[in-house]
Amino acid sequence: MSPSGQTATALAKRVGVDALEAVCARFSLGTVRDARYLPDGLMNQNWRVTTRRGTFAVKQIHDGTLEQARRNLRVVAELAAAGVAVPAPLLADGDAVAEIGEYGYCATPWIPGDHLAGTDLINNQARHLGHTLGTVHLSLARIGSDLLSPAPTGLPGKVTSAAAACAEAERYRRLAASQEGGSSAFDDEVVGWLDQRIALINAHVGDEPKDDCALAPVGWTHGDFQHRNLLWAAGHVAAVLDWDKLRVRTLGEEIARTATLQFGGERGWLDLTKVAQFTAGYRDTLPISDEALADAVYRLWWKRLTDFWQLDFHYNRHDYSCDHLFFSGERFLHWWTPRRDDVVSTFVQARVA
Repeated sequence: MSPSGQTATALAKRVGVDALEAVCARFSLGTVRDARYLPDGLMNQNWRVTTRRGTFAVKQIHDGTLEQARRNLRVVAELAAAGVAVPAPLLADGDAVAEIGEYGYCATPWIPGDHLAGTDLINNQARHLGHTLGTVHLSLARIGSDLLSPAPTGLPGKVTSAAAACAEAERYRRLAASQEGGSSAFDDEVVGWLDQRIALINAHVGDEPKDDCALAPVGWTHGDFQHRNLLWAAGHVAAVLDWDKLRVRTLGEEIARTATLQFGGERGWLDLTKVAQFTAGYRDTLPISDEALADAVYRLWWKRLTDFWQLDFHYNRHDYSCDHLFFSGERFLHWWTPRRDDVVSTFVQARVA
């Protein structure tokens, strides 16, 4: 491997030349000529590896078990065979996961393209993105009977109460304010935002969804359909990546989550015009009722109001990769809450022209 090909970030991740050589040998890719660490992923570690046979994407699997990875990669292979825009996994002696040392690895051909933030998409691209998600859901339903267990007709899930959310916010507030060795700038900012979150929750006591069971339809979903896992080329989605979170959810939940992540949520606001285009593209491909969409959007708002997953990563797991998402999430929550009705209406009223 050329020294220029191994970035400082790759060195910091402590994955050596020998490990990547072993991966390429297991997948019969040939000798590594160049390898570049890809910093965009939040959970797994990924490289762009060039050998005499071509260029490939290599992933070191951290998110989920290796058996889950094998199942997910079998699904991806079926989706690729069905014509869905996904990179078909390569096999090492018939296995899509190569276990080398303490880690598992998978590999696919390299798909050229760019990761585009949803706010950078034009309206037709936003509509195309909705169509792509609808196609993914339809395709998963078609192949699911062979590779996946049947999806239930309903999906119960506990709704966090305002009291429980306030107690959790108070716990993290105390934790941030009492760090050993003194609080950091991050801790101080967390305390300030948690004061505001507690006030916001208290202002909406009694507004939680009244039923623990979200409205159907329920089905197998990608689970993290957002710009970091989408490659664009020539104005279209060239590949849907990273199927680690493949599982059963309400389809409305994935529609709502994708739209809020894609169209400005990580910047603290939402481009409602693009949300409408995205939702219309989805509904043109796979119909879903107004009631199911409204229910999903409302539940997602409440989940965001009562959830502290980024702080769990920071304080409990000592994983700081998602710290920035806490602050953008707080800004978005304060933007979204007074506009709940407008946001729900945008999803529900979206129709194909």
